[in-house]
Amino acid sequence: DYRTTYEHSLTDPESFGRQASQLVHWDRKPSVILDDSRAPLYRWFSDGRLNTSFNMLDRHVIDGRGDQAAIIHESAYTGITTTVTYAELLEKVARFAGALRLCGVETGDRVIIYMPMVPEAVVAMLACARIGAVHSVVFGGFAPAELAARIDDATPSLIVTASCGIEPNRIVEYKPMVDAAIELADH
Repeated sequence: DYRTTYEHSLTDPESFGRQASQLVHWDRKPSVILDDSRAPLYRWFSDGRLNTSFNMLDRHVIDGRGDQAAIIHESAYTGITTTVTYAELLEKVARFAGALRLCGVETGDRVIIYMPMVPEAVVAMLACARIGAVHSVVFGGFAPAELAARIDDATPSLIVTASCGIEPNRIVEYKPMVDAAIELADH
């Protein structure tokens, strides 16, 4: 139960972490569970390696859950509900990861995702994780100066954006704001 699990995490964090580590797929299983050599800056699973996208998608499809809902998105503005299964999401993520590669994004590169809260934003995040790129989410609609500051901070090799976002009384055009932000940014 919750209370027992919570107490275990406090009284024996390394044992708790070891048990938790068995619940994910590792490309390289960690031999170090909790590195406390720089406490209070702790590092979990410091020598392990995993792929978040694989753990979020592939393993569920492999385990026969491909037809189950991975995302249920209800738009407050359009009233439309969209359901995406694990198998569908895996296909979208794999395709978009390929598109990122075709745009020259490599492992370790940074990508800014400037989008509304739509399933495609999740696809972009998981595609970045799939190829080992770091993503920085800047929710669509942030003003150009704010986006420019994030561009300079992240120094991305690519910005992924939607053409627009929908607000209660208007459509917000994203591309002109991205263009203005790029003009303002030093990077």
